[in-house]
Amino acid sequence: MRAVVFQGPEEPMTVEEVDRPDCDDDGIVVETEACGVCRSDWHAWKGDWDWLGLMMKPGLIFGHEPCGKVVEVGPEVENISEGDRITAPFNMSDGTCPHCLQGRANICERSVPMGFLSFQPGAYAEEFPVRVADQNAIKVPDSLDPVDVAGLGCRFATAFHGISHRVDIDPGDTVAVHGCGGVGLSAIMTADALGARVIAVDLDDRSLEMAAEIGAETTINAAEVKDVPQAVKGYTERSRGVAVSVDALGIEETCRNSVNSLNKGGQHLQIGMTTADEGGEIPLPIDMMVQDEREFYGSYGMPPHEYDEIFSMMEAGKIDPGKIVSETISLSEVPKKVAAMDEFDTVGIPVCNEF
Repeated sequence: MRAVVFQGPEEPMTVEEVDRPDCDDDGIVVETEACGVCRSDWHAWKGDWDWLGLMMKPGLIFGHEPCGKVVEVGPEVENISEGDRITAPFNMSDGTCPHCLQGRANICERSVPMGFLSFQPGAYAEEFPVRVADQNAIKVPDSLDPVDVAGLGCRFATAFHGISHRVDIDPGDTVAVHGCGGVGLSAIMTADALGARVIAVDLDDRSLEMAAEIGAETTINAAEVKDVPQAVKGYTERSRGVAVSVDALGIEETCRNSVNSLNKGGQHLQIGMTTADEGGEIPLPIDMMVQDEREFYGSYGMPPHEYDEIFSMMEAGKIDPGKIVSETISLSEVPKKVAAMDEFDTVGIPVCNEF
């Protein structure tokens, strides 16, 4: 089968003929219909995240925002059948650790990141495997388009989990989102669906235009203001600050701007992962956070049971991840699309749907 193969940090990825994946006794094999092209793949391609213990080796098949139809089922699988359309979390779990049993499978003690380890290939390929399928394979309603489901991927799932389950947002609350890439736009759409008043911050007018189209009430071009936190606060009651602020990029500037945009008692949500410049470490105004009782939350993927919430909201028209899908591409275009993220000018979510 054809697949995009990683050749080493910043080396051009290549489309090659490789062996189709084996089917584990408790796993499945899926024919890929669509897969989102994610900035996390760019991070991996750049060689980031060694500080997290992830060392990308040549030969890996990336791609962790999949949707497809099941073509092979292991003998121990009970809940998935051949022909089912499924998606899967990018951070696969085993279903047995204490976190899984508490409904937090996204932080499973034995989590396996899809596409970043040799024994769990990703979906930049004609077929991909899903391990522990009864735990990780999520059946997709027939009414939903595979491209829209791929658009959920890790970005929408991470944003949805964070906005809906990690922080507290009530209708009428003001929420700031710093960074309007795929995950930031997903956070904006979700916060708007929950009734929040959203302030979107970015450097790119195209991204800000899309943010306004999907629910942002106010947009701020960070290049056009001297003090981003003060600009954000200017749109809140008595310039007190926002109830929730989101860093959807992961660089020092956006993280600190987000924390500094908060009202007293406000909640910061971190959904952007850092680059090599930060190396996983960002200095924060800790004393102010303590004095004002500002809270810091992280969001990493989404547990499998929350997919039903997203699917229900999609079917009811409350959210539409397809609006954030900016383009569809072929498998042969994936390597250049990932490499082009160096320029930070990707608008929305690209999805590969031609294999």
